[in-house]
Formats: sequence, structure tokens, C-alpha cells
Amino acid sequence: MELSNTAKWRILKYDGNEPREIDDDIAAEIPLTLKVDGDEFATLVCSPSDLQELIIGFLASEGVIRAAGQVKSLSLHEDTGFAYIELEHKQTMSHGQYAKRFIGSCCGKSRQFYFHNDMLTAKTIMTRTKISAEQCIRFMRELQESSSDFHSTGGLHNAAIGTPAELLAIRADIGRHNALDKLFGYCLLHRLRTSDKVIAFSGRLSSEVVLKSAKIGCGILLSKSAPTDLALRLADDLGITCAGFIRGGEMNVYTHHDRIDFAID
Repeated sequence: MELSNTAKWRILKYDGNEPREIDDDIAAEIPLTLKVDGDEFATLVCSPSDLQELIIGFLASEGVIRAAGQVKSLSLHEDTGFAYIELEHKQTMSHGQYAKRFIGSCCGKSRQFYFHNDMLTAKTIMTRTKISAEQCIRFMRELQESSSDFHSTGGLHNAAIGTPAELLAIRADIGRHNALDKLFGYCLLHRLRTSDKVIAFSGRLSSEVVLKSAKIGCGILLSKSAPTDLALRLADDLGITCAGFIRGGEMNVYTHHDRIDFAID
């Protein structure tokens, strides 16, 4: 049974008048420990929805798997907060490599900031996919309007993947990276081609978010919020179009702007 992203909490509400007790919607948060082939691999702090997608996407993002079919079995125990994963083939990387920074020599470019597994899993995007500026704005509006959990709690990040014509899947989580991993898992489980897709995201465009987009394989990344300078250097290097501050009919395009069509009908 799918768990809810929200929980009820009795609060004292003050709005300038006499305080009153009400039941409020709070973002649900759980720890989920992943045991891969019997070894404890990671503990994710996440929202309790779409956990299978989260696990598959996280393992792919970390370079443990490349396809959903490489997971032989996955057993979720929400009551205890454990997930047991058995792989078709044992891991070849040591656990230390998943968190070890790699200092590369890519001509001084931004890839020197990658973690070791980022170097192995982040892909340079060569897509010719384009999207209209009007569609970017519409996607962001649809993303914001789609999540009742976000509006009721104010504590969730939303992420969506789609074609230049329509959004295909929307996922939410308390962690922005978790929301993107859920999308990654969705793509892998549905064997969805990603090179011609677009990601719309509710949060800040950090370097981590850009790397997640590269790992998923999407070359167009849209957000209502601001980017960081490292994120833009990574996006420029990895061939990702970053557009931010998409709100109120406006947007800023920071990198690879040739994929955004500004033609007015």
C-alpha cells in the first residue's frame, strides 16, 4: 500500500486573532535503509511515496546499476524502514568510492568537482530536442498546480519529466535529490528513453540537481528558482540547457539556449 506524503499534527494557530487549535498537514519523513546483497549501503531520509522508484533511481544514480533489470529482487519493509536489494551481479566498486571526491584533470573544467561515482555516471548530453519558451512556462505552471501535498504542507519538492509536448510523470519528496531519483527510477522501470525528454523542477538549480539531470540523460532542465555558478559551469560542460526563474510569464536561460524556441506565433 502506498504511504502518504503527509501527516496530521495538532497545532496552535495564531493569525492575529485569538489562537486556536487545528489539525495541520505536515510533510511526512521516514528513514529508509538500503541493504544491498546483505551489506548496509545507505540510509535515505525521504517522503514515503514511490519508494521502489526512489531505490532504483538512487542505485542507478550512484552507479550501482545501469538498468532496472539488474536488480534481482527488491523487498520493502516500510514498517521497519528497511529495503533489501539483491543484484544480478555483485558490486564491483568499493563502498568508499561512492562518497570519495574525484579530482580530475579535465583541462580545468568543472568536472574536477565530481564525486568519483559522478565521473562514471554523469553523461554529456548531445540531444537536439527543443522546447518553446511558452511550453516551459506552461510546464512550470502545471508542476506547481499538480501537487496538493506541496500546497498543503509547503515542505515538498516537485519534479516532473515529459516530452516537449506534455508532462509524463510528477514526483514529490522532502529531498530535491530524492524527487529526481524517483523520476530516474520511473524512467528505468518503464524503459523510457530520456535523451528527448525535459525535466521541470520546483527547487534551486544546484550542482547536484544538474548532475542528477545528466545521470538521467535529460538535456533540458527547467526551474522556478535560481541556479548556482557551479551548477551552470557543470551544465555548460555537460551540454545541459538550464532555465530558471520561470514564473509570471518570464524566464532566464543560462546555458545552451539554442534548445529554447522563442518564436512568437
